[in-house]
Amino acid sequence: METQAKLYSVRLSAQKGRLVADQIRGLSVEKALNILAFSPKKGARIIKKVLESAIANAEHNDGADVDELKVTRVLVEKAATLRRFAARAKGRGARISKPTCHVFVTVGDAQKTRPAQTSRPARESRAAGKAKS
Repeated sequence: METQAKLYSVRLSAQKGRLVADQIRGLSVEKALNILAFSPKKGARIIKKVLESAIANAEHNDGADVDELKVTRVLVEKAATLRRFAARAKGRGARISKPTCHVFVTVGDAQKTRPAQTSRPARESRAAGKAKS
């Protein structure tokens, strides 16, 4: 069973958030919380709150055992960028970009792993298909 928590439009760049997300992907919930608690990055505080929310969702909604949960998926997706202008010399303006991102954290049971996706056979090209007929 997998439980998800989502946070939309947080003021963090997706690139910086992914640095933190890569550290906890696939770890047990206890280890992930420990890493996030002692990380000095802004993204660590944000992702820690989302992870705690996912743990609470799993415990309350699905009745999952917190000790057996692990972080199955962490996604940090790029969202809209806030664009601001700063005054510069001679009446000009400089653009200031304030990026935002969406954070998705999924926790699941440690024993149950997702089945491996089987690759589909390659499709024949159109030219090869027309040559046969």
